[in-house]
Amino acid sequence: MKQKEIEISIKDVEIKYLQTHPDHRGFFRELIRSSDPFFKATNDSNPSGFMQWSHSKMGKNTVKAWHFHHKQIDWWYIGLGVFDVHLIDNREESPTYRKHMNFKLGDAENDAHEAIVKIPQGVLHGGKVTTNFAHLFYITSEIYDPKDEGRLPFNSKDIGVDWGNEDELIVAPNDTKEFIPSYERAIL
Repeated sequence: MKQKEIEISIKDVEIKYLQTHPDHRGFFRELIRSSDPFFKATNDSNPSGFMQWSHSKMGKNTVKAWHFHHKQIDWWYIGLGVFDVHLIDNREESPTYRKHMNFKLGDAENDAHEAIVKIPQGVLHGGKVTTNFAHLFYITSEIYDPKDEGRLPFNSKDIGVDWGNEDELIVAPNDTKEFIPSYERAIL
């Protein structure tokens, strides 16, 4: 049964649904082409959209949140497992300011979407692993710069996402801090 599409309620967030071609060996799945409309140039100095590709393996109940960027765009894909994704528009000038999207990326047999999500600058992003583990593969439009990785605490009362029993969560110390980049955010 085909899953219902993710409702896009935040301006500039895009979803690319993937096609999986299974056979007796496993499967083949094409992820991104440089010609994909959602993977176009982000500025004159970066015509491809691509600057870095990263991989994060996370255990069950790992929460990564809340991150945002002033320069960088992220493209997330879950290769194995399931990640319960939350996006919140934190751009005051946006017509979708404060809108919240929640969906699962990962294995379709676990009721998740086999898709890639494009997360623009200024959109808070986070998620929780709901399977034994999950592999997050992500491309960024900029080379990692800690001065561009804004953060709000994962349990911020201002955001109000309930991740479950905090005693059972796995959270990095950086995800308990607040940091706002000191320069202006790029506006798409």
